[in-house]
Amino acid sequence: MAPAMRLLIVEDETRVAEFLKKGFEAEAIAVDVAPDGRDGASLARENDYDAVVLDLMLPGMDGLAVLESIRAAGKKTPVLILSARGAVEDRVKGLDLGADDYLPKPFAFAELLARVRALMRRQGEGERVPVLRVDDLTLDIATRKAKRGGREIDLTNKEFQLLEYLVRHKNRVLSRVLIIEHIWDMQFDGGTNVVDVVINRLRRKIDDGAKHALIKTARGVGYLLEEPGK
Repeated sequence: MAPAMRLLIVEDETRVAEFLKKGFEAEAIAVDVAPDGRDGASLARENDYDAVVLDLMLPGMDGLAVLESIRAAGKKTPVLILSARGAVEDRVKGLDLGADDYLPKPFAFAELLARVRALMRRQGEGERVPVLRVDDLTLDIATRKAKRGGREIDLTNKEFQLLEYLVRHKNRVLSRVLIIEHIWDMQFDGGTNVVDVVINRLRRKIDDGAKHALIKTARGVGYLLEEPGK
């Protein structure tokens, strides 16, 4: 099945662009990447994207000029500015020029993904926000509520983000590195045991008292959420 959404990323830092591309493609979102402002402006004007993620400090044409070019062409595509320039005056200027949202670097991918989804919901376009289900576990992505066997589970933002990631990739072993790349900041210290700590909290909240455990350990590799009977 073809991805339901198409996204343009305008970003000149190769590492950041690859990180974003990998993260969005894992969510079944098709991604085009422009490495400079002129290419980004041209692609945004010529194609119908569901959203544009736009850096400000770009070669060829800066991000604000790209934004002005998109709006001058009559394009109403939602634009989220993603930039290390996080001062209030920078955010205000970007929003005044027609940006729909502004997220400073460094950032957590889960927050960026949630903001992009929110932009498309407000536009009435793109994917419908689902209720995810595995066995008797349900996640309502719009309300950020989790239930197991009808019992509502109180989760922190990070716990919900990690559980959503596990559910979306059910029956697949996810390494600790992959989890950190998708749930925490790109520059997060991968040497910590934070993944194990949050997984243990999730297990207590999700699996304790249940008929069968959903969250399993792949020793020496990472974790998976395993659907019973699979």
